[in-house]
Amino acid sequence: MADRYNEKITDEDGYATAVALFFYDSGSGYENITQHLKYEYGIASGEFFAGLLAEKIKEGGLMADVDTVIPVPLHWKRRRRRGYNQAEVIASVVAERLGAQLVTGALVRSRNTRTQTEIGMEGKTENVQGAFTLKSKLQGKHILLVDDLFTSGSTLASCQKAIREKNPASECRISIATLGCVGD
Repeated sequence: MADRYNEKITDEDGYATAVALFFYDSGSGYENITQHLKYEYGIASGEFFAGLLAEKIKEGGLMADVDTVIPVPLHWKRRRRRGYNQAEVIASVVAERLGAQLVTGALVRSRNTRTQTEIGMEGKTENVQGAFTLKSKLQGKHILLVDDLFTSGSTLASCQKAIREKNPASECRISIATLGCVGD
């Protein structure tokens, strides 16, 4: 997952630490977890699996110094329709368990993009390119970007690019965490 993500980012900080709770393969049953959270108001199960993700992060040790957790934002129209942001559900539990600050609202989806589930792998990068904006500089030294699912890495890479515009690699590290990772 980290290698696929690093192919997407053009940061001078190179390697980003990446972690996922499970591999999301068709027919494995794991796809039901993120679908339930995202489309069926499965907040309680999302919080449960976010707790498992936080434990995995703590056990790994590479993210022991995470001090800021940021969920991938939804566009306000989609959030209003859904009623919540599934990445924020996950991020809030992870931040609490890691003793880190949850930061919402600093990173915004400034352009309403098509859902990535409707787009082939080759179109995902183009779909989210320039879709995120960071409103203000962050104070964290190690930022953890959180989303529900890692497919191509395009969404997280676009978020990282927006954060890097105001937070150079010399000032902070950026890592990623998701419940699921598609493929590999």
